[in-house]
Amino acid sequence: MDIPVITVDGPTASGKGTVAQRVAEALQFHYLDSGSLYRLVALQSLEQGVEGEAAAELARLGATLDPRFVGGRVLLDGRDVTDAIRAEPVGVRASQIAVLAPLRAALLDLQKGFRRSPGLVADGRDMGTVVFPKAPLKIFLDASAEERAQRRYKQLKDKDLGVSLRALLESIRERDQRDRSRAVSPLKPADDAVVIDSSSLSIDGVFEQVWQLARSRGLTPDSKKTSKPHSRRRSKKT
Repeated sequence: MDIPVITVDGPTASGKGTVAQRVAEALQFHYLDSGSLYRLVALQSLEQGVEGEAAAELARLGATLDPRFVGGRVLLDGRDVTDAIRAEPVGVRASQIAVLAPLRAALLDLQKGFRRSPGLVADGRDMGTVVFPKAPLKIFLDASAEERAQRRYKQLKDKDLGVSLRALLESIRERDQRDRSRAVSPLKPADDAVVIDSSSLSIDGVFEQVWQLARSRGLTPDSKKTSKPHSRRRSKKT
């Protein structure tokens, strides 16, 4: 299919979701937050008492997912679960079950189905290596574990959710180790990915880099011009 895809992979709290949404908005492309699919399965498994690595049952949950992404919200069976899937226990559970090959296989077709005209921006951990290996632009967005823990801490604190910075840092390090060392679709940059360290960059700074890369690949409306988009959002840390 001649439908362009931009992939934005990276570890948790690297800012990939925020940046990917901004790029999709600017290009008027569809957007896929692939991590939310694993979080939805994780949420369902916790709610339904599916414990441990019950691969067959988890794959069934994945195969029957019918999520909707509307205005930045995540809906499942008509229920708004945007905040619920961002809870730390759900994130930990998602990382634990994401290593299971049957679940990843069950979600593969669903993820590929998000590729629709005029284009797609997909963020996750294996978008550029497994799901869309022929994407014309692949980004791997990284940041130090300490910076990512600070970002997640601020997000949760702003929502009045009690959390320990030390516990978050430990959780992020454990999740990184699990994601990077798993046998199936490990977290790593694609061979042809552009790696961006966002530790000291604002969202605007990362967005501008990605936009210029997209422009250089002929993916933006102004690819043949010298102008670039002017963000009306205030710069902040990713």
